[in-house]
Parts: sequence; C-alpha cells; structure tokens
Amino acid sequence: MPQLLRVQCFNVSRDGFGTGEGQSLERPFGHADPNPLFSWRAATASFVYRTEPGGTRGLDDYLTRDAECNIGAEIMGRNKFGPQRGPWENHDWQGWWGDNPPFHTPVFVLTHHERPSFTLADTTFHFLDASPAEALDRARQAADGRDVRLGGGVATIREFIEADLVDTMHIAVAPVDLHRGERLWDSHTNLLDRFHLEAVPSASGVTHLLFWRR
Repeated sequence: MPQLLRVQCFNVSRDGFGTGEGQSLERPFGHADPNPLFSWRAATASFVYRTEPGGTRGLDDYLTRDAECNIGAEIMGRNKFGPQRGPWENHDWQGWWGDNPPFHTPVFVLTHHERPSFTLADTTFHFLDASPAEALDRARQAADGRDVRLGGGVATIREFIEADLVDTMHIAVAPVDLHRGERLWDSHTNLLDRFHLEAVPSASGVTHLLFWRR
C-alpha cells in the first residue's frame, strides 16, 4: 500500500480561516477564540487531552480516532510549532505541548533557520529547511511504511496542496466566522478539480469535509 499524506482534523471557520490574526506565545490563534473551532473534538470520548471518562461517540469521535490511525510521522510549519520568527534565539522553549506532546512520532518542522533536533517523551522534533517534496521524502522514511500526517498550519497545507502532494484531507468547518487571519480557501469548491469531496454534517454543528485525490 502507498504511504499517504493526510490532513486530519484540521479546523477552519465558516469563512475559511484556520487561525486568526496576531499570533503570540499567549494566543496561538491570534485574535480568534479557538473554542468554537475545536469544541466538537474536545467533546469526544477519544480526545487526546481528555482526563475524565465520558465524551461523545458517533461521527465526531470516529474522525478524532482516525486522526491517529496508521500515522508514522508528522510534518508541520513553523507557525504551528511556535510564534517565534527569524533565527531561533531560545532553544529552551520546546513548543506548546509540554513534556508529553500528543504526536508520538517523529515530527518535521519546516523552517528556514537551523535548530538541533530534540526529543520529548516519545516525540522527536526535527527542523528542516526543505521543499515540500523533500520534507515528505524525509517524513516517509521516518514513518517506516505508515502514513504521514500534514498537521498545518494554513500556509503549510496550502503549499503542499499546490505541490500536488496531499492524498486525503479531513477539514472540519465550524459555524463561526473569523473575518481575518490565515485563510485556507476562498471556497472549498476551488479544490474539486483535484479532489473528490463528501460533506457530512454533524450533530455538533460542524460540517466535516472529506477530500480524496482524483
């Protein structure tokens, strides 16, 4: 079976924004309140940060579990790793996820500035100045036959789509408008020349858009 490059459980607003304007260390999503974007997933029984029993089952929970299925490596842009720009000045700061990041695989962070790899629990972060195709080759080697997840952010997903490297995408559209920030698309219909699409509404209020390569 081929190794797929998958976008999983990526959240956008109804007007197509994946994050707000003005990202900072204290506000990873800038002016946007992330709760309306992510509440569907946080409510599920399989949410990675759930600390108590309970949570919803059904479609949202299935897609939350599927995000981890057969993933051997992750690629993310620098903006998903952290808000810093330019050369890395503080190697002590190691991302927004604490001592036990939720990835549990090698993670390849795209950046134009060198930084040594480091490991937290069972996740190792590598920093690459590479094209999308080169980064995907590295990630596939590290994934040991499993799929590669493209974690975001928005600019990174757009770059990989434009390079025609993405095989499947699950985008959860929340019923809220952000009005400004980083936009994934003007309309998801612009992708139908290269992807099939099924739109599945959920009782939580989000609409799950499932894309797969034509």
